[in-house]
Amino acid sequence: MKDHESTPLADFEELSPEAMLAASEEFLASMKRRHSVRHFSDRPVDRAVIEAAIAAAGRAPSGANHQPWHFCAIGSADKKKQLRELAENEERAFYEGKAGEDWLDALSPLGTDANKPYLEHAPWIIAIFGQRKGGIDGDESQQNYYVPESVGIAMGFLITALHQAGLCMLTHTPKPMSFLHDLCDRPKGEKPYLLLVVGYPADDATVPLHSLKKKPLDQIASFI
Repeated sequence: MKDHESTPLADFEELSPEAMLAASEEFLASMKRRHSVRHFSDRPVDRAVIEAAIAAAGRAPSGANHQPWHFCAIGSADKKKQLRELAENEERAFYEGKAGEDWLDALSPLGTDANKPYLEHAPWIIAIFGQRKGGIDGDESQQNYYVPESVGIAMGFLITALHQAGLCMLTHTPKPMSFLHDLCDRPKGEKPYLLLVVGYPADDATVPLHSLKKKPLDQIASFI
């Protein structure tokens, strides 16, 4: 390996094979309880919980460790109202023809439509942006690398952290999402990737049966 500044790995915690298997099975059981919901309670969620989850997402690996992401946590009622209006404008165009029949047929078992009340009702909406430039020091002249891959991994960390904290989420991707630049006061050079709706499930929350159909291990993995 090429010479570089480094420090000893001092905080790795090794588990016994038995504890390792138990931990992996416990985590799998927890993730089986993760569901995307579309009916949220308006119960408040402490900002400190959101901060800790975003900080966990910030620990994700990234190309050249440039950490090319920004998370805008929206808790203001006024901002969420604006967000819903802007997103539903795009969604109406989507469902009225932009999507195409195949896409709409694929969405049909989930019962989705252009109405997105959860964008206004849930306590937090996290808008996630990818940064094409910036480097580790925020130098706009420096190129970032593997941005989609890095942001995707960080989003996975964020969803997992929020689930582990006892919250429900919904991933939402209105297209286009360029309205988020002005709403979140973010540079035009950043790319909006996702809106993550976060909160407690409503008392009458449901889960589409279609979403419970998960591919078995032998369809998603091979061991060679």
